[in-house]
Amino acid sequence: MQSMELQNTVKEALNALYHYPDDAVRMQADRWLQDFQRTIDAWQNLLKKFHKGPAIVRTQISIAVAALAVHVPAEDWGDGGIVNWLRDGMNAHPEYIPGFLELLTVLPEEAFNYKIAARPERRRQFEKELTSQMEIALNILTACLSISELKEQVLEAFASWLRLKHGIPGSVLATHPLVLTALSSLNCDILSEASVNVVSELIHYTASGSSGGVSVQMPLIQVIVPQVMSLQAQLRDSSKDDEDVKAIARLFADMGDSYVELIATGSNEAMMIVNALLEVASLPEFDIASMTFNFWHNLQVILTKRNFDISFDDEASIEAERNRRLQVFRQSYESLVSLVSSRVQYPDDYQNLSYEDLKEFKQTRYAVADVLTDAASVLGGDTTLQILYMKLVEAVSSCRNEQSEWRPAEAALFCIRAISNYVSVVEANVMPQVMDLLSKLPHQPQLLQTEFNNQNLCTCKNSVCLIVGAYSKWLDAAPSGFSKLPLVIDILMSGMRTSEDSAAAAALAFRHICDDCRKKLCAYCKQLFHIYYTAVNGEGSFKGSAEDSLHLVEALSMVITELPPEPAKDALEELCSSVVTPLQEVINQGPEVLEKKHARELTVYIDRFAYIFRYVNHPGAVADAVHRLWPIFKAIFDLRAWDMRTMESLCRACKYAVRTSGRFMGITIGAMLEEIQGLYQQHHQPCFLYLSSEVIKIFGSDPSCASYLKNMIEALFKHTTCLLTSIKEFTRRPDIGDDCFLLASRCIRYCPQLFIPSSIFPALVDCAMIGITVQHREASNSILTFLSDIFDLAKSSKGEQFLSIRDSVIIPRGATITRILVAALTGALPSSRLETVAYALLALTRAYGMQALEWAKESVSLIPLAAVKEVERIRFLQALSDAASGADVNVLMIPVEELSDVCRRNRTVQEIVQGALKPLELNLVPVP
Repeated sequence: MQSMELQNTVKEALNALYHYPDDAVRMQADRWLQDFQRTIDAWQNLLKKFHKGPAIVRTQISIAVAALAVHVPAEDWGDGGIVNWLRDGMNAHPEYIPGFLELLTVLPEEAFNYKIAARPERRRQFEKELTSQMEIALNILTACLSISELKEQVLEAFASWLRLKHGIPGSVLATHPLVLTALSSLNCDILSEASVNVVSELIHYTASGSSGGVSVQMPLIQVIVPQVMSLQAQLRDSSKDDEDVKAIARLFADMGDSYVELIATGSNEAMMIVNALLEVASLPEFDIASMTFNFWHNLQVILTKRNFDISFDDEASIEAERNRRLQVFRQSYESLVSLVSSRVQYPDDYQNLSYEDLKEFKQTRYAVADVLTDAASVLGGDTTLQILYMKLVEAVSSCRNEQSEWRPAEAALFCIRAISNYVSVVEANVMPQVMDLLSKLPHQPQLLQTEFNNQNLCTCKNSVCLIVGAYSKWLDAAPSGFSKLPLVIDILMSGMRTSEDSAAAAALAFRHICDDCRKKLCAYCKQLFHIYYTAVNGEGSFKGSAEDSLHLVEALSMVITELPPEPAKDALEELCSSVVTPLQEVINQGPEVLEKKHARELTVYIDRFAYIFRYVNHPGAVADAVHRLWPIFKAIFDLRAWDMRTMESLCRACKYAVRTSGRFMGITIGAMLEEIQGLYQQHHQPCFLYLSSEVIKIFGSDPSCASYLKNMIEALFKHTTCLLTSIKEFTRRPDIGDDCFLLASRCIRYCPQLFIPSSIFPALVDCAMIGITVQHREASNSILTFLSDIFDLAKSSKGEQFLSIRDSVIIPRGATITRILVAALTGALPSSRLETVAYALLALTRAYGMQALEWAKESVSLIPLAAVKEVERIRFLQALSDAASGADVNVLMIPVEELSDVCRRNRTVQEIVQGALKPLELNLVPVP
């Protein structure tokens, strides 16, 4: 009767809303209907009405009711909350049981659905309500097991409730009808997806901390493991479809992941699980086999970690147990290496693979490489190398006998490269043979017969070159390593002439060799220059890009670093001259030609200077080189200052010159700074600011540079504050904002005596306040870091003497800065920046104590109670006070995240909060 009356009332309200002539009555009906939508009765009618309707409709209604339950306190559902309400509804109306079961399934899932705009406190309370009603829920599900057609649905609901990981004792679950039903269903001819889900959740449940862990849950584990192990034979059953095999494999993988610490003991029972996991790893479908990869990694971590968790008294016993375990698992990891190494082989039709398929294949290779390094950690790199070398020998033989069978050799090379960091640098048995084999691979005549095979050759050469680079340390350290260098150089030169990919790999390998063998290569500078000229200066047929050629510049620069000063100076001059010539030719053609050149025609050479200045670690020689080159650099500055790409390249070269040369730069640094200071005011290139940052880092504390640097930073900052006068300008020029405040932070750290007393300091603080909420991540972070550095000034011995000046600027602006920071926490900036904003607010509070807490209280009080409750405000302010008093910073983050979540829970609330805080209105207090 009550239900019928309610339905009649709803009909009357709808009729009034759409047909009644009186506006006041229509508005009253509209308000009543909106309130009714938020009631339990409205959704209960829908649940009952559609209990036999389309499944998708029932599911969506159940999700909606569950979302309502997250918001509505337990008492509103009657005695005992929503689960009791469901139980009573099922008892009163058995015909509604399927629909109510669906609701029972989604309830625990919605507890962790953060798309529901519930307050954090209410979400925690809802989770407690559900866990307190776990026993009732399981009783309902157990009762429903008697309805055979609902068995699958019951098990799915049980799996959902297990995800709450409430601490039901293992001894209770071990004999529970729901558990026994799920386990027995695993042995049915048609594998039940629901039963697999339940058993999977049970495995995770037994290992979770909230359930007490494996020691408490051992009775349940002892029931689960034998049942899952009985499925092992089905992994090899050809009558099973892929989905069934995948489901069984998933259970073994879950056991491996959950019980890895038990398995690491190496008991006989544990090794049975390990053997089953090896069988899963051997299955042909990679997405199934790879389910075990996480287990092999976690097992390796336990077996090899330094602080071995064994309850033995003395170190000798611990070490003996460690070695015993490593020995127990040795054969398993050897088998694993053999199993996974074949999975990196290119497929037969690799040339026809789509972009997505190629991407997936590369991801497969990366995953296998990780497994190989896990195995090498347990077996040792040299042993793993031996296994992979045998595969390479077999592959090379195949490559000789079959014209197109290059793929196994390339796969073996990939695997050998993957473990390079684990192979001893003095390994003397296998690596010399590997290097000898490398020279034979690219020259297989059958690989050169067709265009298709030429591509195969490129792939093999690419792998060969990458191997050479990966084992550069071995070439330097092994007794026979350096003797292989002529052979290796021939391989790399061949790779540079073959294809773009192999040239890139060869150039990178050449850099690795020159880095690791640099001392030995000092005697071969002439030959290295010949390689450089042949590859880079057009004397050969180098297939690589301009970026690849930079590896060769870097390689030569690192060898030059090892030379004595005079030979290094000569070698540096020779290296620079090869770059100067083409630039000088352009400049000699006159200003019009230089201005019209495409940026790429200049930056290809300027970038080489950047690498030379970065990697030739002879400060005096580099400073002399820059001094000689300054006329060329100035010509480019003067005529190309409008071109961002050229300026970024040139400023990068100058930055590395300053970083390497330091105070050897002498007079050149003055000319450089004068140049960029003038050009910045005309062309506003952000790179002029980051070059200035490097100068400040090197020369900021030099008294002889004080006057010059003070004029520079005041000019740069004054012009920047004129550019960035609104959030719109920050958004339009985020790179300028980013580099400006990076420079400002550098000034605080390296020359506060020049920066803080300057007339530009207050204006720059105002500018920062305007830009805090810019959406550009780097710009916003730089601004927030700058403000934090100001607030943390007392931590710096250099800055402590300027606290009074700082306070005279910050205190009049403190309330406004705090309000903007609170606005940033509550929605003005993305939630990914919460930590940076929170630190700035914390630094402000630590600097100004109770005064800052009053600013924070004033800011938070602006937010209406409709958006933030008083208890939430108090919790946030208390956490800020505790953190400012020295408590762990992490204490602040939980209330910050909760305040942020509350204020962002939907668009309406976010607009209310931001409308109250008004982060873009500065309201600065005039400073007398």
